[in-house]
Amino acid sequence: MLLEQAYVFSVIIAMLVGLVFNLARPAWLFSLAALALYFPGFVPAERFFSHAVNPAVLTLVLLLVCSIALERTRALAWVSKQLFSKSQFVTLTKMGGLVAASSAFLNNTAIVASLMGAVRNNSSQSAKRLLIPLSYFAILGGTLTLIGTSTNLVVNSFLVDYGKAGFNFFDFLPVGLAILLVCGIAVIIVSYWLPKDNIAETVTREYFLEAKIDSDSTLIGKSLYQAGLITITGLDLVEIVRKDQVIASVEHDLELAEGDQLIYCGDVKLAKQLASIKGLSVFAEDSGLLDKHLKEVIVSPMSTLIGRTLKQSSFRAHFDAAVVAIGRNGGRLSGALGEVEIRAGDKLVIATGRDFYKRPNIDRNFIFLDKVQLHPPLKISQEIITFSGFFLAIALAALGFVDLLTALITYLILIFATKVISATEVRRRLPLDIWLVIASALAIADVFNQVGVANLIANGVTGLFHIESSNDITGIYLSFISIYLLTWIITEMVTNNAAAALMFPIAFGLAESIGVNYMPYVMAVAYGASASFISPYGYQTNLMVMNAGGYSFKDFAKVGWLVSLCFTIVALLMIPIVFPFS
Repeated sequence: MLLEQAYVFSVIIAMLVGLVFNLARPAWLFSLAALALYFPGFVPAERFFSHAVNPAVLTLVLLLVCSIALERTRALAWVSKQLFSKSQFVTLTKMGGLVAASSAFLNNTAIVASLMGAVRNNSSQSAKRLLIPLSYFAILGGTLTLIGTSTNLVVNSFLVDYGKAGFNFFDFLPVGLAILLVCGIAVIIVSYWLPKDNIAETVTREYFLEAKIDSDSTLIGKSLYQAGLITITGLDLVEIVRKDQVIASVEHDLELAEGDQLIYCGDVKLAKQLASIKGLSVFAEDSGLLDKHLKEVIVSPMSTLIGRTLKQSSFRAHFDAAVVAIGRNGGRLSGALGEVEIRAGDKLVIATGRDFYKRPNIDRNFIFLDKVQLHPPLKISQEIITFSGFFLAIALAALGFVDLLTALITYLILIFATKVISATEVRRRLPLDIWLVIASALAIADVFNQVGVANLIANGVTGLFHIESSNDITGIYLSFISIYLLTWIITEMVTNNAAAALMFPIAFGLAESIGVNYMPYVMAVAYGASASFISPYGYQTNLMVMNAGGYSFKDFAKVGWLVSLCFTIVALLMIPIVFPFS
């Protein structure tokens, strides 16, 4: 192995470790890795940075921007009204059809965000048995078309960057339909394995509240038992933060000191009761908003809060709201609430001020668990333009009359001209993180190929499976399976887009090295990166419903293994049939 190859390997491994252990946002990790490979000068600067304006990358960004207009229509509200029935089987069957069909054309994160509140608050069925299926059906629907999921578009970006023809709009449909049919049945079966609890009764125990001992408090010097702070009904004292020290083992005779921060777990409705104790201040009380209406929200995957603490983000100033409590996956949070680093999917209870809904960045940062109208409804004429314009653009691109990028640019001009969305709204919702991940990944892949790392891995795989020619069907099929499984494993550990970006260069290089059609390997990456059912962390929609429904990792593992197994079997059987190796 040459020195430059060893260097590239070390950078990629470091990036993968950062992704697995969530050391920073994927966009930052990919960008840092790309810059680390740029400075040695493996490829010319002009070529290195040209990946950011790859037509397929711009198509993905434009598609996500255009989806903002579709989210503003009444389409998803109509879908939510059609979902529920007295029968769980009928409800799930309708959900499977409507959600999957919507997800084939719309952003699946937006679909789940729009329908999650209606599912959670429905009175017909247990929401606990519907929220995970909602996410699963959105994932399955995304595998039907080129634009159904960002993963497909990421893989398409790589294809175009490698000088190959991109996917046709319905290239994914034959395999995707087979997967949807088989896995849809599996989703309905496993939904009966989920608990039938009332969500309203379970989520109240997930939140962490903070109360602080005031400087002039009469509680100073008293023990926890004497102060009556360890036996509050509905609240459990889990730890105390004293200066820089965390006291995790809380004893009854522990004496209270000035500035002690008491971290409670329990019913968030009791925050007012805590605040009524003389000498004790609840985290949100200083804002003067604790008497205001409490709202339960989930931190959006696009939020600017991710990776920052409440103090760093100046939460009160930005949103005219104060955080009363934080919940995360039913797990334990440690330390003062103001110092907790916010993650995508975190559940917050916020006390909102008068101007909260007027702030321009609300819909980017939060997903509401009850129905909130953040924008005025579109006029009928605007809705017609939004739908007809979008589907006309997609139809023209699918039939080959115009490329998708040109069609989307034209559509964007149309919705700007008719004031469906504004330039300010686009600027706020611009998917910069995805753009950075893909552009950086393409640059990394370029270096990957330039220094011969892709060939090195391909030669290792061909040697492992003893592939001596393009006629060695057994070895080729095993290498194809290995690409799919490795992509799936990375997806469950990291994220779908990151997995696709990491695995494409290896898959494409392997196919080229063996001398077979690259499409089965490329499709193995696309479908493997969408097969996130066991872990809630590999796909944004899973993380969203995990917190909304009060699920644990165990709940996903209990139902996800069967769906994942069905998905894998169908994908590995169907891909080589639809896209032969020769």
